[in-house]
Amino acid sequence: MRKDQALPRKILTWAAIAAVVYFGNVQLQTFLGHRALAATGLEVLDLESGFSAAAASDKLVLADLSAIWCSSCRTFDRKVLSDEGVRILIEERYVFVRVEYESDEGKSFRERYGVKGFPKLLVLDAEGNLIAQLPTTYDAAIFRTSLGGV
Repeated sequence: MRKDQALPRKILTWAAIAAVVYFGNVQLQTFLGHRALAATGLEVLDLESGFSAAAASDKLVLADLSAIWCSSCRTFDRKVLSDEGVRILIEERYVFVRVEYESDEGKSFRERYGVKGFPKLLVLDAEGNLIAQLPTTYDAAIFRTSLGGV
């Protein structure tokens, strides 16, 4: 191989390796996110289904804006939403909705409620009116208190 061909080939090789690592990591993080969400034991609805269920059950909507690949969101799922006391309180008082940050629904949600970043937890009524934005904490006891105060 000529020297003038060696550099472009090395660049292409490293670019290919970087792409495989990046996309492989995204797939891994997504898998872990789905697993953490499933481990919460919560029934997860989309936003429109959540509004309908809230109206039918006379409950509020707890809307969780998250990204499935986000490690902070997984930590929240593991440490807070998986806590039995939190789960029971959510099931008694709320309809739980997960809004995927990067989806069309997520974009509309962010624009409608003026939120940025994730995880963000909003309490909404069945018509979609904002009642409260809950603090993001990784302490289940603090989160139970904020849930109970709405």
